[in-house]
Amino acid sequence: MSFTIQYLEYILLVFIRVTAIVYVAPFFGSQEFPRRLKAIIAFFFTLIVMHGIDYTALEYSSIFSYASFVLKEAITGLLIGLGSRLCLYILNFSGHMVDMEIGFSMVQEMDPTTSINSTVTANFFSYIFMLFFVVSDMHYFIIDAMFDSYELIPMGGAKFTMDLYSIIVSYIVSYFVIGFRIILPIFCCILVINIVLGILAKIAPQMNMFVIGLQLKLFVGLFLIYITLQLFAGVADFLFEEMHTLTKYFIQSMAS
Repeated sequence: MSFTIQYLEYILLVFIRVTAIVYVAPFFGSQEFPRRLKAIIAFFFTLIVMHGIDYTALEYSSIFSYASFVLKEAITGLLIGLGSRLCLYILNFSGHMVDMEIGFSMVQEMDPTTSINSTVTANFFSYIFMLFFVVSDMHYFIIDAMFDSYELIPMGGAKFTMDLYSIIVSYIVSYFVIGFRIILPIFCCILVINIVLGILAKIAPQMNMFVIGLQLKLFVGLFLIYITLQLFAGVADFLFEEMHTLTKYFIQSMAS
């Protein structure tokens, strides 16, 4: 097939969707990857996608029509990448809640993967999750979702319906439920400690429960984090399944 202006415009649209996915999706969208490297990866994936899909000439009447295609492809890629990235925020929420209970919430550090300030435990959970993410080859799932999206959502054929709203609302509900389930053992133990300290404060008011409770909750919290790390593989598997489901729902809602 001869290289024409229409073919170049089609490649640019593919590049826009792929780039949006690469810049938002986990692992590829990490701030630790330089922007030039992300652009090179997106261009490499674009060439692969172009060999795997059937080229069909786009029909548009003006530059504004082509701009609408560009905007639609960018939003499509952002939503696909966002569907796979949202599950990362669950661990961030769980880490923040743990740090509020054990007294680490006052310690803030910048997360290099998101360029925002986060607590110590939240960053620790995120790093372990990303390690499981790479070891379990979940980054190949992002690539598969990128390629499969063209089978369900043709070029310029994305439909943004109210299904996306219902998916996001259901995710927000699951966000809090899953987040609290992850930290439930630590939360319950700290609650028992607070009850015991409250009783001791009434029995022996001369004791400084603030100093004792701060150190006790810190020690118990770190010990419980160490114990619950053995269950983190199961948590990662569950979040991977949620990532599969959420990404699939986003793609299907735009394809309907």
